[in-house]
Amino acid sequence: MEKTLRVALVHDFLTHWGGAEKVTLALAEIFPEAPIYTLLYHPRLDGFFPGKRIIVSPLQRWFSTFKVPAKFLLPWMASAIEGFNFSGYDLVISSNNSFAGGIITEPNTVHISYCHSPTRYLWDSFHTYIDEQRLPGWAKNVVKTILHELRIWDKLSAGRAQKYIANSRHVKRRISKYYRREAEVIYPPVDTDRIRPKKGQAGYFLVLSRLSSYKRIDLAVRACNELKLPLVVIGEGEMRQELMRMAGPTVEFLGWQSDKNKIEYLRNARALIFPGEEDFGIVPVEAMAAGKPVIAYGKGGVLESVIEGKTGLFFYEPTVESLALAIRRFLTMEKKFDWRAISEHAQRFSPERFRKDIITLVSKYTKNV
Repeated sequence: MEKTLRVALVHDFLTHWGGAEKVTLALAEIFPEAPIYTLLYHPRLDGFFPGKRIIVSPLQRWFSTFKVPAKFLLPWMASAIEGFNFSGYDLVISSNNSFAGGIITEPNTVHISYCHSPTRYLWDSFHTYIDEQRLPGWAKNVVKTILHELRIWDKLSAGRAQKYIANSRHVKRRISKYYRREAEVIYPPVDTDRIRPKKGQAGYFLVLSRLSSYKRIDLAVRACNELKLPLVVIGEGEMRQELMRMAGPTVEFLGWQSDKNKIEYLRNARALIFPGEEDFGIVPVEAMAAGKPVIAYGKGGVLESVIEGKTGLFFYEPTVESLALAIRRFLTMEKKFDWRAISEHAQRFSPERFRKDIITLVSKYTKNV
């Protein structure tokens, strides 16, 4: 009789809904009995993980009861993730964007780390992150010291997983550079099967994103201001008020929308504008599943999902001028994009493909368990 694997899942923080959380949900559907360990949890995600056993760290008390923002708990997160006890599990899969890959497991427990990105604020975005905090000099020095210690921990803990999975070739290269580990690429699952493509469009360009500074939504707002083109912005974040102040009369902010509404806005858009650098980028694939072209910043994981001239266009400088030029180019060749071919291309990122790839890899690494 074949042994039933005892499986656990680990996720850094289940506090917002995004691409990394969608991967954890997909893993939870593959391994429905597996509990999910996480440093912090917000009840806004209850609807996404119904019936799942969520195990939180002691930091949860400070986060939920005393309302301490997550970034102020940063110095204690490494020790908190190491505090989880995985005794008795055969397999642990971490969905890792910062701390989850640093768990400690027993010698016979297989640990597979699905890495969305080596921690950006510890590595390639370290200086940008410090500058964005707008802190006095003494406080910046304190933060630098904390991040320095965490960087040492992050590098050392990168050796704990038996196998790394990268969510794109772009991330695979970053894992090799910062962690000196080889990774296998398995693209994240995108719900392409529930997005019906549509030929027509309602005349607006669309941004669908968390409104954070690194997403560079300001480029899309300013470019559409300059071109006097209608732009619909869906999403919430700390940059919303600033973006609304810079927006002209053709730009509309809709805030948070349900998944159903977001899909409808994708299906009726003229094109998706994706102005930031992402490690993979699920939203561009969702737009393509809806049959819509993508106008994207030509850097990061989007280069692996969007095909220039067939499913979208790239701009290569993070400036308003470069994006505006790409939009103008799109307007001259819009009729050349085949909505059926765009949607068909998106199917290579389906949940079925993700499930198959994960099960194949898990079977390989647990065959002797």
